[in-house]
Amino acid sequence: MMTKYDTAVIGGGLAGFIAALEVAKGGGRVVLLERSGRMGGRAMTNKKNGALFNLGGHALYRAGDAFRILKELGIRIEGGAPASKVKALWNDGVVPMPATPLSMLTSKLLSWSGKLGLLRLVIRLTKMDASKVEDASLREWAEQEITDPMVRHIFYSLCRTATYAYDPDHQLAGPVLGQVQRALKGVLYIHGGWQTIIDQLQEKAIEAGVHIVSSSDVKEIVHANGQVQGIKLADEQVLEVSHVISTASPMETYKLVPNADRTILKKWKEEARPSKAACLDLGLKKLPISGRDSAIALDQPIFFSHHTLNAKLSEDGTLVVHMVKYNGSGESNPKDDEATLTAVMNTLHPGWEQEVVARQFLPNITVANDTLHVGKTNLQTGPDVQGLRGLYVAGDWVSHGEMLADASAASARRAAQAILKTS
Repeated sequence: MMTKYDTAVIGGGLAGFIAALEVAKGGGRVVLLERSGRMGGRAMTNKKNGALFNLGGHALYRAGDAFRILKELGIRIEGGAPASKVKALWNDGVVPMPATPLSMLTSKLLSWSGKLGLLRLVIRLTKMDASKVEDASLREWAEQEITDPMVRHIFYSLCRTATYAYDPDHQLAGPVLGQVQRALKGVLYIHGGWQTIIDQLQEKAIEAGVHIVSSSDVKEIVHANGQVQGIKLADEQVLEVSHVISTASPMETYKLVPNADRTILKKWKEEARPSKAACLDLGLKKLPISGRDSAIALDQPIFFSHHTLNAKLSEDGTLVVHMVKYNGSGESNPKDDEATLTAVMNTLHPGWEQEVVARQFLPNITVANDTLHVGKTNLQTGPDVQGLRGLYVAGDWVSHGEMLADASAASARRAAQAILKTS
């Protein structure tokens, strides 16, 4: 292996590959280090008995930064939209979700004043400038702006589904409202899973000259006199670099830097509020009840979606469905979560267990390593790490207002551009 590069990228996920590719295209000599034997991070896709399972919930927002940046990099994005007809789960029952003007007016969930209130809310969401919403929590905003309790339930369910998070007392209202607006403009489930995007990025990175090393565990980011000097690997090998982009979590990045307390990494680590979830993915021979392809629970933080309704995620006609229970920032009991998801599946599709050909349960998966929340000192994280020249960060937690994959892609580009400006 070469031991001298301009830039080392830590992590072979979405952010890592975009950052490495952009630096390399700009003329930098780049090494990408991934501690796993597989590339992709949370964008990996697992194959089980013909079914393709992503690692937790994944959707690409057509109006988001990830879609735009991937297109600009020449990545083929092929997929299908989620089900257009959505069911609502309420009091252990299944009813139509008031998602269209007609279903709003005919919904048995809402009073007449509630129906009018929901129509006004939807119109407002499509027209408002979310960036101008004051620094209130999501709950504070909703309690002030939405008077009908059932309309608030519906609103919160939309926010959970769009942000993959359940933390209304801490999430900042403005960024959440912006994410709901992006969701309303169109969502894609990717044919073949998100691994297809990673594989294309890897191919383009290799073409651009990026040196990719798997099963390579970074032990330390070496620095002296406030400047990055290199990367020390677990086998004690040192790679000389003047720039490092870490796509690891705030805590993991903090641990890699000796004397990190002297940098802003300490504050990022202490202020982080990750978003976690329990996810159940199933490969089924058939769905017992037709027409129930998407459902949002209004009284629980749960979402169900039949992905193969419009996306190709199996090789033999197996249906792939995804269920998620959003758990906020805290730990949750995996057995209880699995039982809860199973109970909801029983409500939606009684008899489903006889149709299972593949199953994947992911407890306490980290959906995002930080969210835009009340009390966060600076809402624009990175790309540079104050206190250590040459160190940059990217990932789902490195946001300038974006969320999830959009934050990963946008922060990766910002980190790459910051490096190229110094070269």
